[in-house]
Amino acid sequence: MRSGPILGAVALFGAVGVVMWGVSTRTRALGVVTQETREMAVPAVAVVTPTRGAPQEEIVLPGTIQAFTDAPIYARTNGYLKRWYVDIGTSVRAGQLLTEIDTPELDQQLQQARADLSTAQANARLALTTAERYRDLIKSDSVSRQDLDNANGNLEAREAAVESARANVKRLEQLQAFRRIEAPFAGVITARNTDIGALIDSGSNAKELFHVAAVHKLRVFVNVPQVYSRAARAGLSADLTLKEFPDRRFAGTLARTSSAIDVASRTLLTEIDVDNLRNELLPGSYAEVHIKLPRAATTLELPVDALIFKGDGLQVATVDAQNQIALVPVISGRDFGEIVEILSGLTGSERVVSNPPDSLSVGQTVRVVTAAPATAGQK
Repeated sequence: MRSGPILGAVALFGAVGVVMWGVSTRTRALGVVTQETREMAVPAVAVVTPTRGAPQEEIVLPGTIQAFTDAPIYARTNGYLKRWYVDIGTSVRAGQLLTEIDTPELDQQLQQARADLSTAQANARLALTTAERYRDLIKSDSVSRQDLDNANGNLEAREAAVESARANVKRLEQLQAFRRIEAPFAGVITARNTDIGALIDSGSNAKELFHVAAVHKLRVFVNVPQVYSRAARAGLSADLTLKEFPDRRFAGTLARTSSAIDVASRTLLTEIDVDNLRNELLPGSYAEVHIKLPRAATTLELPVDALIFKGDGLQVATVDAQNQIALVPVISGRDFGEIVEILSGLTGSERVVSNPPDSLSVGQTVRVVTAAPATAGQK
């Protein structure tokens, strides 16, 4: 009869154990949920580390190749083209004869001028004889002082007429010398715009006869954007690439700059000099100019999505050793698209939040889920 109470006690203890086990399980589950809730309440952020820029940066700009010296050739005298000696593509040396002009009218003018000079010289000799005779006669008072003065004045006028006639002869001789047109410098004839028998005019009606270009050394004028203007200095290396030479680069040097920003384009005009001893490059060709510009050693780079734009300036969010947020003001430089240049505000050792949410605040604790360095991207 005692088995009944024993069974009841066992059942009671069993029920109490079940209840306690259930309460303990629920307590543990509640703790886990609470911990997970607390962890979920801490925002998760991804961070990047700023990277330092390379010591040199290459920019690629369009340019047009030009001859180092380029000149149109005009006539300085009138006439008819007698003959020409060079054609397009001909290499010429300085002083080489290009063409000759027949000048019949000028020849007659020069002949007349020489005759006028002879007449003036004869008149001057007669005036000299007369003046000398009057100087002798004045000693014996055979002529008046007025006659002597008239004779001396006439001599001076005749001598001046001689000098005028002689200068006119020299002028016409120089014009006649322009019958022979010579190359002003060594180069290549790039144009011939006349032929035998063509009427040649000078002055305002002059027509270009030839075009000469010096091509052993070429120059390329490039407009460098204002943001790179301080780094563009004479002596920097610059290479040329052309589509007709896909696997080659032609070495050049930044020779000079205009030292002024063009207000229309906000660019700096620079000149690149390139040797062309083998005449492979042609004036007028399009080329891409690769200029290697030095960069500041303290320059840092960040992804553009790490920047925070606020009313009080540009900032980035950093995470310290206690995983707390700090907002750091920075000054940006050039924008390369996915990457932006940071000029000041960071040392390079910070962990910067990538794509920070607007809800971040100073001192807020965060959870770092990943850490990766910034990449340079395409520039």
